[in-house]
Amino acid sequence: MDVISAHNVVTTGVADGPVLLFAHGFGCDQNMWRHVAPHFEDTHRVIRFDHVGAGGAQAPYDPDRHASLSGYADDVVRICTELDLRDAVFVGHSVSAMIGVLAQVRVPERLSALALVGPSPRYIDDDGYTGGFTREDIDDMLSALASNYLGWSSAMAPVIVGNPDRPELGDELTESFCRADPDIAERFARTTFLSDNRADLPRVTAPTLVMQSRDDVIAPMVVGEFVADQIPDSTLVVLETSGHCPNLSDPDQVIKALEAFLPQVR
Repeated sequence: MDVISAHNVVTTGVADGPVLLFAHGFGCDQNMWRHVAPHFEDTHRVIRFDHVGAGGAQAPYDPDRHASLSGYADDVVRICTELDLRDAVFVGHSVSAMIGVLAQVRVPERLSALALVGPSPRYIDDDGYTGGFTREDIDDMLSALASNYLGWSSAMAPVIVGNPDRPELGDELTESFCRADPDIAERFARTTFLSDNRADLPRVTAPTLVMQSRDDVIAPMVVGEFVADQIPDSTLVVLETSGHCPNLSDPDQVIKALEAFLPQVR
């Protein structure tokens, strides 16, 4: 299967313009960028895709390769190679932030900048490091997800997206979770929440924008600060919003941060 069909790659905007490659987070698909990506279509070549098991992706899930985020980074590298991207800006939400970090280290000539929304290199607390969760928290969450994926989705989506005064956001994220292949989603959750990519951050060679929500229960402020501190050429922008999905709940702030960052990397 060709890479474009395998990952439902969609290209819009200026054909020969600078490239923005948007990557979605766990339980989502490329539709989660619909409030942000079109804003740049007049000036950029905008590319969106779906990870294996999400949206319109037809790529087969490889239980060995996709058992680590490295396998998902392989997929990103394949997309970049197939499209012969050069000097693209990778815009990654949530777990795709670390996927982008891994891909950039491998193909720096193809990914010349990173813009990371709600990144976390490790979700579990460790000695001298606060990830936001204990190992028991994560084990309980994964057990709940494995036993009742749809029930877990309905309960967790509103917590993840935040903004309790806007329940429609939680409903949308729930629907997104429910569109994902539940078996792959369960495995992707395990890969995501048990990962540790702290050692990869100093290896990034590209200018990096870290976009951190002021109030985020999944990737709290201290995590965003850690990411920005560990990536050599990075800028932390605190978004005055709540929740882990500002690209959905407050896209104007994400757009504003990107607009300020992009001229610095052209």
